[in-house]
Amino acid sequence: MRILFLGDVMGRAGRTALAERLPALRAAWGLDFVVVNGENASSGVGLTAEHARLILQAGADCITLGDHAFDQKDMLSFIETEPRILRPLNFSKVAPGRGARVFEATQGRRVLVTQVLGQVFMKRPFDDPFSAVEAVLKTHPLGGAVQATVVDVHAEATSEKMGMGHWCDGQASLVVGTHTHVPTSDAMILKGGTAYQTDAGMCGDYDSVIGMEKMEPLRRFITGMSKTRFEPAEGPATLSGVYVETDDRTGRATRVRMIRQGGRLEEAAP
Repeated sequence: MRILFLGDVMGRAGRTALAERLPALRAAWGLDFVVVNGENASSGVGLTAEHARLILQAGADCITLGDHAFDQKDMLSFIETEPRILRPLNFSKVAPGRGARVFEATQGRRVLVTQVLGQVFMKRPFDDPFSAVEAVLKTHPLGGAVQATVVDVHAEATSEKMGMGHWCDGQASLVVGTHTHVPTSDAMILKGGTAYQTDAGMCGDYDSVIGMEKMEPLRRFITGMSKTRFEPAEGPATLSGVYVETDDRTGRATRVRMIRQGGRLEEAAP
């Protein structure tokens, strides 16, 4: 199976690049399943129902969220009606929506997607992500209940993301980090057959401070004072993520590549 995961969609620039490029990439690369992290797609914080529909129409099979899952208030109700959107598995137990779901890919193959929030350096304490994801993986074994599994680790600390990769090794097809908006150059297949990348990067304008217009972040760094709210940068965006090929029989990864398309970063394709 050919799976594409795209990192955090950042504001209008990210949405536009996704809508313009993803349909052609899906056809050119023969993709069987696409996951997009959309938690910064609306004004840089959260995801509205309107923008969720745009991402799905562009060719995403599943949208994952993150710590800003419900910053856009209409997502509180929309996620209950749109099963292709997942909030973090270890979010509040009273949160609407689901943190894991089995989807149908091409040729009737089954793909489990789940997302967990990290605990290290995050603004609020979340439930233990390791035990949360373990329970889901045990009930959906690779090569049995599902042909592939994708785990989105939405976290600050690279160490925590790497720990999750090794924790899931052999039980997931892909473990990929999101949240920090900077693509890491460590795409690899772990010993147990799980593809891994510490951070997928963002789908946004890299002439920025992690997707935001530069002046306000710089002001806060230099003076310690804020003047205005952060605004997403709106220059040409790069689609950043990871491409994985898996063995349908075992669910394990056979190939993994970093993806960068358009914008300022050097191009990378399967």
